[in-house]
Amino acid sequence: MNKKILIVLANYYKDISDGLLKSALKNIPSSNRVKIIRVPGVFEIPVIISKNSKKFDAFLALGCVIKGQTPHFDFISQASTNAIMDISVSQKKPVGNGIITCLNMKQAKARKSKGAEAANAVFSVLSQK
Repeated sequence: MNKKILIVLANYYKDISDGLLKSALKNIPSSNRVKIIRVPGVFEIPVIISKNSKKFDAFLALGCVIKGQTPHFDFISQASTNAIMDISVSQKKPVGNGIITCLNMKQAKARKSKGAEAANAVFSVLSQK
């Protein structure tokens, strides 16, 4: 399978994002072409995917949202998830949601290998006819 994959990586928590990216790249077959675009936070991920929807066969959204003292966590998490699903369905292209939502940094560090699961999901969908 020779596909063009765009990874959009939110850098707000750089250590976590780097772990998500590393695990995702391990699960992308080398026959594919991968481009990585870094954005400040997860809220920016859907617009970058949308702007590039015609240029790539599939997408990975990678980043982390950690719950704080305000409802901001809920708004950002829900908005990004809804936007990613809307793009995937409207464009009929897989978007692996590797945005982890955590209650604290300890949870985020424990889950930074979840990028691999998002990559696996994308290639599972790409292999369907």
